[in-house]
Amino acid sequence: MKQVLLALLLFAAAPLVAQDIKTLLKEAENAERSLKDSEALDKYKQVLATDPDNIQALVKASELSSGIGARLADKKAKKTYFDQAKTYADKALQVDANNADANYVRAVVAGKLTETETENKKIVAYVKEVKDYADKALALNPVHARASFTLGKWHMEMVNLNWAKKAAVKLLFGGLPDATIDDAIKYMEKSRQLDKYFVLNHLELAKAYKADNKPAKAIEILNLLVKLPNRTADDAALKEEGKKMLQDML
Repeated sequence: MKQVLLALLLFAAAPLVAQDIKTLLKEAENAERSLKDSEALDKYKQVLATDPDNIQALVKASELSSGIGARLADKKAKKTYFDQAKTYADKALQVDANNADANYVRAVVAGKLTETETENKKIVAYVKEVKDYADKALALNPVHARASFTLGKWHMEMVNLNWAKKAAVKLLFGGLPDATIDDAIKYMEKSRQLDKYFVLNHLELAKAYKADNKPAKAIEILNLLVKLPNRTADDAALKEEGKKMLQDML
């Protein structure tokens, strides 16, 4: 009899739990939209405490952890957030290895970990992961704006590697990967077509055009950039960087 009552209570509680999760997800989205990343991250963590396999919460918790960590000055604190972001991304991939967003955030955190890692071999391994996961995200969703940007940024960074890192990359990849400024621009332009409000993509695209000796195109992109609305906690600072770059080019 007790087991029957317990089963009935659990059955009755299930809709309430689902409703709580839905409410928390909405609150997290609103906090993120208000540029309150830490508050949003806490909400997603609350979702995961109840529903540890919630793919949306895992993806967003990883993305926010990467973003918050990137803003910190202390390298140890940055790494703590990046490691947390990797844990969430890895869990998301365990839940659904063919989820484009999960692959995208895993690519992002691999890129972030290159900033805190000191061992060349591990840095290069992370560099390889960036491309592998971004490639898979785009294979799963060819119109994924942020995955397209991530791949474009990867090409840009490969072009600009110093000789020591090029040697390490060559050793791990079995040769230098095909990376060109043209491909960097191609992927970032694709990202711009898919998401015209993506501030970071505009800034990096302008840098790519400048590096490719196309100042007119860089200025065109920067003029668009400074007029964009702030949609993430990083956008105001990125727009200021773009504004300074524009002033220096005029």
